[in-house]
Amino acid sequence: MPRDIAHLHHVGHVVSDMTRAVELYRRLGFHVPPPSVPALAPREAAAPEPFGAANTHADLARNFIELVTPVEPGITKGLPPDARIVPLQVPADTLPLVLSRIEATSAQLSGWRDRFEGLHILMFSSPDVDGAADRLTAAGVGHGGVNTVGRPVETPNGMRTELVRYLEIDGAPEGRVGVVAHLDPEFQHTRHLEHPNGAQDLVEAVLCVPEGQLPLVRERYEQYLDRPISTEGPVTLLTRADLSDLLPGEVPPALPAFVACTVAVPDIARVRALLAENGLPVRETARGEPFVPAEAALGAALIFREI
Repeated sequence: MPRDIAHLHHVGHVVSDMTRAVELYRRLGFHVPPPSVPALAPREAAAPEPFGAANTHADLARNFIELVTPVEPGITKGLPPDARIVPLQVPADTLPLVLSRIEATSAQLSGWRDRFEGLHILMFSSPDVDGAADRLTAAGVGHGGVNTVGRPVETPNGMRTELVRYLEIDGAPEGRVGVVAHLDPEFQHTRHLEHPNGAQDLVEAVLCVPEGQLPLVRERYEQYLDRPISTEGPVTLLTRADLSDLLPGEVPPALPAFVACTVAVPDIARVRALLAENGLPVRETARGEPFVPAEAALGAALIFREI
């Protein structure tokens, strides 16, 4: 019987300055398009103003790394000049609800950013998000139910709406954790999957937890995944002491915290040469894999694994 959680869908890197973040990820060897930010008119007949959150993706074949930052209403500080402003068309009777939801998301992002700049979002990919919801409910894992949102996508035939179905798990102190339906293959041609570093897949998220909480967190994630945690991913759980063993020199910004993620590449030598050319520091994991430390990567260590 197929599992209802297959692999990672995305991680979310919450940043303070989107211009710096986009520049960093391009130096890391990712193709990163200009970010998008929603805009709404604050009053009738007024020009739309950006607000909520700006985001962009480094897209991979079956998942992505998201860069996201909260945006104060009407303020574009920290956004690159080529950021794409996306005016939202919202009926007047639903405007208050839409505003409250976007403001709540922005406030949550601000809280995470103020806690530390780095990874705060971990979403798993599912071929059956409704089945995953039912299983989690039966296991006593609280969640908000399956939601559906529309994401505007620019295609060769104009703007289209990609429907995204997801659920968020309640009460995860490390950040936003949830399950998302697999990426829609109908829109795959709109994603840029070729990167200078050759990245093909997001294969691991590393979560650092307090020593005494490791068994409970392990049990919690095994409930989420419906299988034992293993060295094959998609989540690696460790304590502060374990972190310094796996990623020498790394210190968690807080506990619990997502401290790193791993991308799969076909040519490690190519990655090493690119990182050196772009002036980024590189260390070695306990497994002999190169990684860019969090202090040089806006709070989230990035590991490269050859496949």
